[in-house]
Amino acid sequence: MKQTATEFVVVTEGRGMVEITAEVLAWVAGSGLEQGLLTLHVRHTSASLLIQENADPEVQADMERFLSRLIPDGDPLLRHTAEGPDDMPAHVRAALTATSLSLPVSGGRPALGTWQGIYLYEHRLAPHRRLIAAHLMGQ
Repeated sequence: MKQTATEFVVVTEGRGMVEITAEVLAWVAGSGLEQGLLTLHVRHTSASLLIQENADPEVQADMERFLSRLIPDGDPLLRHTAEGPDDMPAHVRAALTATSLSLPVSGGRPALGTWQGIYLYEHRLAPHRRLIAAHLMGQ
């Protein structure tokens, strides 16, 4: 059994999804591991990771419209506003999505479906520099 780890840096332009599939695929391929388990973890409380359709960009737009209606910025129910009206909504969005993903690796690549991509979902309105810890274990 072998293992390797790295950290991806993702610069966002503000709220929305950034596809990181290509970077993850390249790193896994370069590891030399054919089978195993890949774990990804975003090291922030106001961003998340998703596996989502990557063929139609309307899917990402629909996700944002849904979450904006579900968790509006500036909702008076939410009192934590230390960094602005999008602060606590960003934390709620992250809590409702995922901060870690586990993917099987087969044939030297993550076992994603045909239309699946890996995304960092930035929940804050301002641009950020996000860190994703990656760990791959296998043979």
